[in-house]
Amino acid sequence: MKVTAAVATAPEQPLDIRELELDDPRPLEVQVRLVASGVCHTDAIVRDQWYPVPLPAVLGHEGAGVVEKVGAGVTSVAPGDKVVLAPASCGTCTQCIGGHPAYCTKFYELNFGGARPDGSTMFRDGDTAVASNFFGQSSFASVTNVAERGVVKVADDAPLDILGPLGCGIQTGAGAVLNVLRPGPGSSIVIFGTGAVGMAAMLAAVASGCTTIIMVDIVDSRLEFARELGATHTINPRGTDPVEAVKEITGGGANFALDSTGVKFVFPQMVASLGTRGHGALVGASPLGTEAPFDIGTLLLTGLTVSMVVEGDSVPQEFIPKLIDMHARGLFPFDKLVKHYAFADINEAFADSESGATLKPVVTF
Repeated sequence: MKVTAAVATAPEQPLDIRELELDDPRPLEVQVRLVASGVCHTDAIVRDQWYPVPLPAVLGHEGAGVVEKVGAGVTSVAPGDKVVLAPASCGTCTQCIGGHPAYCTKFYELNFGGARPDGSTMFRDGDTAVASNFFGQSSFASVTNVAERGVVKVADDAPLDILGPLGCGIQTGAGAVLNVLRPGPGSSIVIFGTGAVGMAAMLAAVASGCTTIIMVDIVDSRLEFARELGATHTINPRGTDPVEAVKEITGGGANFALDSTGVKFVFPQMVASLGTRGHGALVGASPLGTEAPFDIGTLLLTGLTVSMVVEGDSVPQEFIPKLIDMHARGLFPFDKLVKHYAFADINEAFADSESGATLKPVVTF
């Protein structure tokens, strides 16, 4: 069938909106007509080839839509169902079976390989294959095919225009807090970066009952917005040493910390901001080969834990409905991070995300 898609063709170049041919869903695939898709930092860095995904490619990995048709072996959804799309995983490796599909042993192949496991792509531009299956979905297309394991059914009245980011960016920040750090009521947390992931982490910290929530960023307007959403303290490192400031605020160091930036000099600051036996998490992506120094002589005495977290270490079929329920009860107002763009304006959405003008762009079809 003919579909409209935004195609990444070269690093640092605008996406090209084209008409492509989409093949039929395979036996364990679901064909979804997209209602909306979030624009994530990972889309930009893959477009720019931080990770070697084949180009041309249809990116997008925060999709939400309605099931059009299903493959012969699909049993969990039916045409007409509303769904949120999540990353691909194999379902059979030790990590998947153990409830950690974000660490699937085939995660890179299934989400960044640019094709199905058999090497086929679902999109074609005339006689040219266009890389597909990005994060198992390639949601920058009006219709796409998704592996059944990557589909999360939601209620008939679910607001699909805001739910797509729950599949990646929002669940990454929230899951790092709720699933990995797990702060208790009355605890302290410092979060570096006030983008969509960092803000989602902050909202999760508020919902967890943290009473000292410190946000660190160089953009004052973002810090002010963070206070409106629940931050108790903000730090702009351009004028203040963030490590010293966190230790002063917390009386020696935070119980928990999160780095959503992926910037190599921020990660050591995050670690140094922790108090004794604190727990920190890294969720920000960096170019492959990025290194950050540790003073292991000093850190050995602290008993710290540092976790590397992908996709919030969540089981999407469990965690996404949980976040939707929290949102419905007013406990997780992530919709305040979202700004909508027409699909035709997707390059504007990318630009606004990069400049910081928009926290979480969502394109609508």
